[in-house]
Amino acid sequence: MNSIAPLDDERSGPPPLPLAGQAPPMRADAARNRARLLEAAARLVAERGADCLTMEAVATAASVGKGTVFRRFGDRTGLIMALLDRSERLYQEAFISGPPPLGPGAPPVRRLEAFGVATLRHLDAHRELLLSAEPEACRRLDFAPRHVRVAHVTALLREARAGGDTELLAESLVGYLDVALLHHLTQQRGMTLDRLEAGWQDLVARVARPA
Repeated sequence: MNSIAPLDDERSGPPPLPLAGQAPPMRADAARNRARLLEAAARLVAERGADCLTMEAVATAASVGKGTVFRRFGDRTGLIMALLDRSERLYQEAFISGPPPLGPGAPPVRRLEAFGVATLRHLDAHRELLLSAEPEACRRLDFAPRHVRVAHVTALLREARAGGDTELLAESLVGYLDVALLHHLTQQRGMTLDRLEAGWQDLVARVARPA
């Protein structure tokens, strides 16, 4: 996502990795054009769903050439990430610098519990767009927002003095917070979001025990 730089309050572990480098300031006309394209894309998603969001459709809706959309966002995934920028920023700010128990000030295990619940709700709220932006299998674990989650969970496990290999434990925990898994469990297996949230809390209780 362009220009999101997570804040750093993780004193006991590695800092969250940025989602992307800071983009250079845009000219006023370029910023207006970008906003116009994003408005057209958001309108298409609201009217037709994420599956109908293509670079060509956005270009038509915004009355510009297709090349303009590609130059601004790179590809369809870049366009979707730009659409999700604000919600991802608010979600990150909530667990990095927001009020407890999600933000600093609560015990680390309590923060881990709250983090999983917040993440599941974030994924569920934006499930269709996030699924549309999923990279191919060989790249999906190297997706920038996932790096941020792993770094945050690693830091909380270390603060909680959890036993075992905290980096591998963090990778395993974040594997639970996966939009494709959430889609499978809720849409194909019929599980409720409440059940997934309770499952996360049970998993944290088992994994985050002090050594």
